[in-house]
Amino acid sequence: MTENTFPVHNADAIVTFYRSEVLTGQEAKHFTKGDLAPVPKPEAVQTLYMRVLHLLYRFRPECHSMVPLLENIQYPVYHEGATAIMSVYTRMRQFLPMCLVYDFSLNDLLAPKKQRTLVILSAIMNFLHFRKERMEMMLEKQAKFRADMDKLQAYTKGNREAEKKIELLTTIPPEQQAEADELAAALSELQATTVHEYQEVNVRNESIAEWKTKIAEKTQKLSQVKVEVSSLKEDITKLKSQIVESPEELKSQMEKMREAVKKIKNSITETDECVVEMQNRVQSVAHTEAEIQQMNGLLQDLESSMNNTKLRQEEYQELVVQNEKMQKELKSLCSEEVQLKRALGMKLDKECKQNIRRQKKREMKEQHVQEVLGQCNQIHQKREEMADKIQAIIGETQQLKAKIKSLREVCSKETEKAQALYDTLSTSMDGLHKRIEMHITDLKLSYQDV
Repeated sequence: MTENTFPVHNADAIVTFYRSEVLTGQEAKHFTKGDLAPVPKPEAVQTLYMRVLHLLYRFRPECHSMVPLLENIQYPVYHEGATAIMSVYTRMRQFLPMCLVYDFSLNDLLAPKKQRTLVILSAIMNFLHFRKERMEMMLEKQAKFRADMDKLQAYTKGNREAEKKIELLTTIPPEQQAEADELAAALSELQATTVHEYQEVNVRNESIAEWKTKIAEKTQKLSQVKVEVSSLKEDITKLKSQIVESPEELKSQMEKMREAVKKIKNSITETDECVVEMQNRVQSVAHTEAEIQQMNGLLQDLESSMNNTKLRQEEYQELVVQNEKMQKELKSLCSEEVQLKRALGMKLDKECKQNIRRQKKREMKEQHVQEVLGQCNQIHQKREEMADKIQAIIGETQQLKAKIKSLREVCSKETEKAQALYDTLSTSMDGLHKRIEMHITDLKLSYQDV
């Protein structure tokens, strides 16, 4: 008990487990605690082992009683009971080492003991719990693998669609290639003209600023001249009132005043010309501003188209990033698939090796059974020979009895000797019969042990 690596359960727990997990129908209903305690019933234990083998290996209970048709066995009726027991025994010997039970014997089938049977059933119960957990884990992994395969197919489909979209976005149709080339050429020309006109506008703005400074200076000078003229007029009126007018001085002053007026008119005409020129330049500037606004509109349209192209490029970059992510996930899923395939291959190799080992063990067992059956056949032949000898001896004894009857009256002494000889012969025959029966029973026991 202390050497077991699995828990040993009581009879109630074992009965409830096997009724719910192993047995079905009427067998589950009729299986009770009385089949295991206080003395286990061999028939119940054998049927329980058969159902366990059917659950694990899909080996039906009726298949245990089948004898191979290729084997030429004499008296197959004698082997009906032993065939099923030997089949269950050999398969339980192959199965129980996986449950960490290595000393299964025929007594566990033919004359099971309570504690021994509970240990074996607890080991099988522990193995079935372990098998159920592993099957659940394998089902989860299988479901996960199927989900991953579905994701992989969805990702590959998404990658293909993204690649198609990228090709549609990057490739220009042949019917629009000429228009795209014209638009690219017009765009380059428009950029060159806008740069040139921006330079001209800057030059004109600089010249306008210079002219504005000159006009401001001229207007300042004009206002100063006007102020001087008004002051001179006031001075003239004052001088006229103070000084007696003389014709010569009046003429000289008039000439001076005329010269000053000419200078003022010349400056006024110059300023008018400057103003007209400035107006013309202002008109040209307004015209250039209108052209600049048109160019700005074109540049805004160009900017919107450039923004659209940038958005498409960003979408393209996002699609490329998504494609890379999907490629990485695809690689990871492929690596997981390769690992799962390797694990599956290793498991299949292990299963093939185990099947080969089981086949070899089965062949060895069958060969051993054939040898035992051959020995049994030899024993049967010897038994028949002994029976023939016994029949011959019985015939001889009968002949001796007849001779004794015929010679009894003739010679009493000889009859006494014959009677003694007969008694010794009968005792020897009884001993021989007993020895033969004991030898047959020993052979049966040795066959059962095998």
